[in-house]
Amino acid sequence: MMRIWGLVATLLIGATATIPAEAQHWSRSWMAAPQLSKTPPEKRPDLTDRTVRQVVRISSGGARIRLRLSNEMSVQPLLLGAVHVALAGEGGRTEPGTDRVVTFNGVQGATIPARAPLLSDPIDLPVRPLTRITVSIHLPKGAPDATVHSYSAATGWTAPGNQTHAVSLTDSATLGPRVILSAVEVESRAAGTTVVTLGDSITDGVRATPDSNRRWPDLLAERLQKAGRANVGVANAGISANRLLSEGEGYNVLARFDSDVLAVPGVSHVILLEGVNDLGNAGRDGQPMLKPEALIGAYRQMIARAHDHGVKLILATILPYKGAGYWSAEGEATREAVNRWIRANREADGFVDLAKAVADPADPARMAKAYDSGDALHPNDAGFAVMAAAVDLRLLR
Repeated sequence: MMRIWGLVATLLIGATATIPAEAQHWSRSWMAAPQLSKTPPEKRPDLTDRTVRQVVRISSGGARIRLRLSNEMSVQPLLLGAVHVALAGEGGRTEPGTDRVVTFNGVQGATIPARAPLLSDPIDLPVRPLTRITVSIHLPKGAPDATVHSYSAATGWTAPGNQTHAVSLTDSATLGPRVILSAVEVESRAAGTTVVTLGDSITDGVRATPDSNRRWPDLLAERLQKAGRANVGVANAGISANRLLSEGEGYNVLARFDSDVLAVPGVSHVILLEGVNDLGNAGRDGQPMLKPEALIGAYRQMIARAHDHGVKLILATILPYKGAGYWSAEGEATREAVNRWIRANREADGFVDLAKAVADPADPARMAKAYDSGDALHPNDAGFAVMAAAVDLRLLR
């Protein structure tokens, strides 16, 4: 009997030795919402026995990081070979001495089941806020139906063979979309929080200067850091051509709200800017124009779902788009009615008047020329800057 108790005591000591002395907290610091690739198979790059290298700028920092890799839009398992992470240099290079091997359940390489994400083990790489990191993934058998994020506003690369450990890639080719990598999360002793920015191409950063981190969520992250909010991250869940109520690119917002917002580690707030594509596509396609109540009803659904999880939801007014190819007078009437409700409602946890921030004072249905990228729909870098500046940081407490 004494020998049995001794064995039990040994097992208990071994088990408790793996538990951290202090509880650690994970929060999301960077994000690219998973999407199904709509590029025809014959036009997708062949990633068989190639390394994919991607650079991201995180928002909040931490003592350790972990990666979230996604196979959620694939019906086939995905084989990962070596995966490495490092601090990013210029032009796809890594900073010498910062390379780390990424493991999964204690081993290198993994198979991600169909329709599933995969979290890495914690990686001992302390990172400061607004740090650029490089993630390199070797795909021994390729990824013919890889989960992607179609718009990146950032350069990625592929290179033959396993070059995950290389400071500089050899014989590389550039890559447009995000591939497989869907999030970077950071660990800290004090609980961090994450603000999710949920929206369409305007949040995704279409027309921002590539490789510059000038999307409005990027600039909001910079404002939070300058304000001393070091433990607050910003996770960009924008998808270009996304819609509230119908299928454009990516699942509609009501369909992806749980996975892209409520499941985000550390989420405390969500800023929702969505609806212009629902109005624009109805006008362009000659469909009956949506009533304001339809969009407002969708907002109310997300307010209730957020509040059920203790998450605050902040609404943003729909930006002016007169002059864009899919503008219509009927759509404008709905936009104005919806924006009036957003400004007056007491159901959400606040609002941000992004429409007013970028509007032409002489014609509020249009975006001011100084902020227009040229298509009357997407802001330029200056427009993204005034959008980020319009967010009252007190709403994010």
